[in-house]
Amino acid sequence: MLQLRDGQGQPLAIRREDYVAPAWWIDTVDLTFDLDPAKTRVLNRMRLRRNPDSVGGPLRLDGDELNLARVLVDGQGASFRMEAGQLVIDNLPESFELEIFTTCCPVKNTKLMGLFVSENTFFTQCEAEGFRRITYFLDRPDVMASYTVTLRADKTAYPVLLSNGNLVDSGDLPEGRHFAKWVDPFRKPSYLFALVAGKLVAREQRITTRAGRDHLLQVYVRAGDLDKTEHAMNSLINSVLWDEARFGLPLDLDRFMIVATSDFNMGAMENKGLNIFNTKYVLANQATATDADYSNIESVVGHEYFHNWSGDRVTCRDWFQLSLKEGLTVFRDQEFSMDLCADASARAVKRIEDVRVLRTAQFPEDAGPMAHPVRPDSYIEISNFYTVTIYEKGAEVVRMMQTLVGRKGFEAGITLYFKRHDGQAVTCDDFAQAIADANLDSDLSRLLPQFKRWYSQAGTPRLAAHGHYDADARTYTLRFEQTCAPTPGQPLKLPFVIPVNLGLLDASGRELPLQLDGAADVVRGTRTLVLTESAQQFTFVGVDAEPVPSILRGFSAPVILDFDYSDAQLLTLLANDPDPFNRWEAGQRLALRSALKAIDDSAAPDAPVLDTAYIDAMAAVLRNPTLDAAFKELVLTLPSETYIAEQLPVVDPQRIHAVREAMRAQLATALFAQWEAAYDENHDTGAYTPDPRSSGRRALAGMALTFLCLAARASGDTVWPGKTLQRFKDAGNMTDRFNALSALVASGHSLAAPALARFHAIFKDEALVIDKWFSLQAGSPDRGGDVLPLVKQLMKHPDFSLKNPNRARSVIFSYCSANPGAFHRPDAAGYVFWSERVCELDAINPQVAARLARSLDRWSKLAEPYRSAAREAIARVAAKPDLSKDTQEVVNRALAD
Repeated sequence: MLQLRDGQGQPLAIRREDYVAPAWWIDTVDLTFDLDPAKTRVLNRMRLRRNPDSVGGPLRLDGDELNLARVLVDGQGASFRMEAGQLVIDNLPESFELEIFTTCCPVKNTKLMGLFVSENTFFTQCEAEGFRRITYFLDRPDVMASYTVTLRADKTAYPVLLSNGNLVDSGDLPEGRHFAKWVDPFRKPSYLFALVAGKLVAREQRITTRAGRDHLLQVYVRAGDLDKTEHAMNSLINSVLWDEARFGLPLDLDRFMIVATSDFNMGAMENKGLNIFNTKYVLANQATATDADYSNIESVVGHEYFHNWSGDRVTCRDWFQLSLKEGLTVFRDQEFSMDLCADASARAVKRIEDVRVLRTAQFPEDAGPMAHPVRPDSYIEISNFYTVTIYEKGAEVVRMMQTLVGRKGFEAGITLYFKRHDGQAVTCDDFAQAIADANLDSDLSRLLPQFKRWYSQAGTPRLAAHGHYDADARTYTLRFEQTCAPTPGQPLKLPFVIPVNLGLLDASGRELPLQLDGAADVVRGTRTLVLTESAQQFTFVGVDAEPVPSILRGFSAPVILDFDYSDAQLLTLLANDPDPFNRWEAGQRLALRSALKAIDDSAAPDAPVLDTAYIDAMAAVLRNPTLDAAFKELVLTLPSETYIAEQLPVVDPQRIHAVREAMRAQLATALFAQWEAAYDENHDTGAYTPDPRSSGRRALAGMALTFLCLAARASGDTVWPGKTLQRFKDAGNMTDRFNALSALVASGHSLAAPALARFHAIFKDEALVIDKWFSLQAGSPDRGGDVLPLVKQLMKHPDFSLKNPNRARSVIFSYCSANPGAFHRPDAAGYVFWSERVCELDAINPQVAARLARSLDRWSKLAEPYRSAAREAIARVAAKPDLSKDTQEVVNRALAD
């Protein structure tokens, strides 16, 4: 797509409504690479033909930072011109062979897009528009071609040569060089192209799938990391088997490869048959990885493998349809992780964790200057729209489809979708239509045009619910009203289709049968109500006493629920609701209510915030032998400062931080005996395994240590900090070790400093572990403004490198994006630091800079003096000459808020 600029040099937005099919199709691509870090030569031979359905025009090929040496049409020299970074060729025959020879410099590619070098190994990243940094091409997802790739390189320096598909030939060349030839049997868009070349070793596993076909699975890493690949391999095997069992989607290649690199802008990339991963989502053993790392690896490996169908075999027509593959695939990886859980409690914990990410990251995005629909209408830089809206909210839209058609109906819809569109580049509409057409008698089929507003309307709907009990009629009526606030470019919103999973409890917490007025059926348990209007009401009959409604069970729709629960009702739900999500949610609402009251109060920030009823309820949760430890840890985790801030019209970050810290201190001292008991009951999990039950016990024991150290800080006691330090020293796995270290750091105990020094000494050669070491310090609670000087000091550490995205994120993002109490300083020094780092990163890696720039998306909600200082910092970044379009789009939209 041509990137135009206006008269002032500002990049112009690309709009979904302006989509036109390409004037040309590319049928085959034959690439030959002579790999050299300083000067890689790329010979690109393509077969093209005119698209008979297009409006015509010259051939326009995208390119970026390439040195063009030769252009041949059917073997003859051809005239061409350069326009706005595109290679333009006129007067072409209806079909022809085009040969383009270019060179590039991978070792200087700090953007990590296209072909780059990391630790003497070649890697590629082509999504979304990186292939144009390798060769001139129709770099758009609706152009799908068959690829043959020949790699040539020095055999000693680069003994492993990988690309998409199947290896068909390899051998030696003169002067110590060698080659490998790969053929991908499936057509693909350019963003799925990949190559890797370097000194790598592989864990290999051969499997036979249900279809009886044999496959070779390989996980490639650097030689010293092979012992950390077992979990990634097991996750890949489980992914292959699950996708075939759940959706009937088999592995379609002879081999499937994963390769890990430490320099990567993203988490991982689903290149067909050759997934390239950030090492963070591949490498794990019990000495270096936490339970959370193990869980994330399982999820991300699953996600990228599931793209093999939902993204590779069927891809996006254009980048506005990004959620077609990402929202669906996030849903699939969530279902995969839940299906692997051994019991219902572990499934519930996974669901709560996913919703917590949505509400703390995506809901603020929906309310901020970068708000956009799941299917955006325009963008300046597509990399800015790899967002939680596209991914996590997109997954919730898919989940609502499953709720409306049922699990079996959804599986039938997936089958129809791939049958219709295999090998095609399609739209979100095509996906929704397939699910509806496979379920013609469903609410989704009946309401499909309205349901698709979830794709076209931005913002988080707010669902207000009001209950009325009529004792004489023995009826209970729930009235719902849905609204959605204006977002950039969308001042007015039409009603959404909102599935609401509902249950009713009596005063003692027992579940009531549900019978709607006028309906014959009686539902025991959960009933799904489907909202389609701005206001609707539902009356239940045969209700003997006023019930406690359990609304939005399982978080059945991505909405904000407003219901005026009394404290007593919330305590009933917390103690009894059979729906784990709403049981957790009741505890969150109680804590949030206390926090908001304290923030609004003029009392000192260290005054008691939590009432006795809440403290007693939390004590009951800790003592409850029927609750899973992981669920207890979630219930006892207070709402984050970011989530609390989103509930306020004007935000004083320091007041929020002080109140939440006071809540933590109160929980620590009031439940001291319960924390001791929780630690004693859960700290010994035996031989290490990352299963949900053991992980949950370690999580609760780690939380207990933190609160025990916080209590010791208040009392001056040295017993538990000493025990925590000993736990840190004796731990047999990274989870226990890091939990102990985190407890000392979070409590601000003097023992934290020697523990941090010891931790670095032990793990100084483990990059991912040192990322944790950096992140823990940059994200530590601020006490007297001490974190920013520490962050600046960490950036001078010999192990810090701004060019490595993981390391930059571990320090700068941990401070600016994940530590609001330290970042939002009254003296504005945090904002100055942010502006300097955004500009510094923008010159190196615009994608990373743009993500950092979003730390101040919600500046307009801040109280003074923060608000004016934040705006000044954003304006300072926006005024920087030669700012990338990535960062420019973010800051300009922020300033327009």
